[in-house]
Amino acid sequence: MDVQGTVAAGFEPVRDAFVRNFERLGERGAAVAVYRDGRKVVDLWAGTRDADPAPDPGAGNGEQRTAAPWALDTAQVVHSATKGIAAAVPLLLHQRGQIDLDAPVGTYWPEFKAAGKERVLVRHLLAHRAGLPVLDRTLTPAEAMDGGSGPRALAAQRPLWEPGTDHGYHPHTYGWLVGELVKRVTGRSVGRWIAEEIARPLGLDFWIGLPEEEAHRVGRTARIEEPSAVGGALRLRPKRSVTEAYQNPESLTRRAFDIVEPRFDENDPVYRAAELPASGGISTARALARCYAAMIGPVDGHRLFAPATLTLARTEESAGPDRVLVVNTRFGLGFMLHGPAAPLLAPGSFGHPGSGGSLGFADPESGIAFGYVTNGLRRGVTADARPQALVRAVRAAASSPDGAAGDDAAESDERAS
Repeated sequence: MDVQGTVAAGFEPVRDAFVRNFERLGERGAAVAVYRDGRKVVDLWAGTRDADPAPDPGAGNGEQRTAAPWALDTAQVVHSATKGIAAAVPLLLHQRGQIDLDAPVGTYWPEFKAAGKERVLVRHLLAHRAGLPVLDRTLTPAEAMDGGSGPRALAAQRPLWEPGTDHGYHPHTYGWLVGELVKRVTGRSVGRWIAEEIARPLGLDFWIGLPEEEAHRVGRTARIEEPSAVGGALRLRPKRSVTEAYQNPESLTRRAFDIVEPRFDENDPVYRAAELPASGGISTARALARCYAAMIGPVDGHRLFAPATLTLARTEESAGPDRVLVVNTRFGLGFMLHGPAAPLLAPGSFGHPGSGGSLGFADPESGIAFGYVTNGLRRGVTADARPQALVRAVRAAASSPDGAAGDDAAESDERAS
């Protein structure tokens, strides 16, 4: 396997795990990046940019184009890993005194007060406690991407449970809820706010709403075989209750995930250009890791979260049986917290996985920030075997004497893989 990039001394196990993902777990194209104490210690990529190369329009016989290799600047759709970056926006607005987390959402978005939602607080939206994972009707992809239909439907929607009393993952509605809140407070969309206030200062290749001039960098995603079908070495069997929830079209799980019909085509340029703060983010692994690094400490002179905001991000708001995911989950304010549903680095870690495999998180105690993106999508929503193998390798490296080297040593020992 031809792996490109760099790895600092002590973090070589991450490269080894990355190679094994291609050899044993059917990886087609992926990248992983790790920062420690604000310095990049892992930046690796391999495979092909496209999981399923599209037909070459210039070839009359429908031949496939040659699969281009994953490059230094290749980006991918990161699905719900988008939520973690989007969650930083209301927290930063709170940090700046522009949002009160304990204020009713209707304070900023008056139309939202309808249908018994007068007491829904901002923190309820962020912690998946608003009781709004589904709508009374599905939306078309065009409606879901128009920037207005989703928020209007949610403003009129009656909650499924008393807000604040229970939690259930909001796969799609989270984006419209947070996006409209940010728009009402700032006059800017989440995508624009991130571009101007986070991505530009930090130099991140991260977009919610892909600019046309960057479209050539983004690879095509596709479903790939499950680990149990690759070499027979790894077999993952979800609990029967979880399987049944995803198979039953009447279950809350399916209704929440199938809120848009037909489903989005994420390889469609229209989808990629739309602003979908719940699932439509496009990023490099490097950008995910760098952004999380700036949440927990300075990166080249830029820091996102003040200590009090960092505490808010990873303080448990929701825990226990999740009404939508049908497993136990833990959430802070917009971020998933370390636990069985989202195994991160350590108990104090916070971040967000993406359906299909992508993952971004930070661990303040170790100073580690992590980003992984892939073009080969699996069916799981959390705990994909590929990023988990990388996380285990990072954990081992970070706890070893070599992995604990200071910033200067890590920088001077960085080498090509």
